Amino acid sequence: MRLKFDEQLEKLNNELIQMGALCENAIAASAKALLEGDHTLASEVPALSAQIDQKERDIEGMCLKLLLQQQPVARDLRVISAALKMITDMERIGDQSEDIAEIITMANIGATDNVFCIHDMAMATIKMVTDSIDAFVKRDTALAEEVIHYDDVVDEYFDRVKGLLIELLRNPETDGEYALDLLMIAKYFERIGDHATNIAEWVIFSITGARKDEIT
Repeated sequence: MRLKFDEQLEKLNNELIQMGALCENAIAASAKALLEGDHTLASEVPALSAQIDQKERDIEGMCLKLLLQQQPVARDLRVISAALKMITDMERIGDQSEDIAEIITMANIGATDNVFCIHDMAMATIKMVTDSIDAFVKRDTALAEEVIHYDDVVDEYFDRVKGLLIELLRNPETDGEYALDLLMIAKYFERIGDHATNIAEWVIFSITGARKDEIT
């Protein structure tokens, strides 16, 4: 019985890794589409988001079956509970990557100096997502802690981008709608960073049993 349960947990682990890889691909594609003005690449993001949605449904079903059929206790229960929480954040990362791609396409945003002000923020957000998934794969609480702290860096980038775009809006020749579209894109990157933080916190919980707000 335990051997079968361990096999199911391993399958769950692999599915989470695959879902995480899809999230990394989606955000990387949306960021590259923005920075290179590549609308063809942006058009590929919705398909990735749909795959992420399907993974969420598949993993949720696996978790519910494990809970109902195996009645896990202690550490196993933490892993399954954390997985259910993590897939919600992963799904939102997919949605927000798609939102970025949609703005790029609908607003016909190309590669300009104004777009490049978001470059560092986009790269920092991708790092957070990648590291949060790596922390789960490696069962690395130290890396998860780094992700949580790195959210401050993304927030600082967002404040900087926001300031630059406000200055841009003060120019009477600026297309206000264009500047607001860029601000919304930056906000989506900031939200993705928040979801990566949540994933890292659930990684810590799955390993230690302690929530971040309980750690001193």
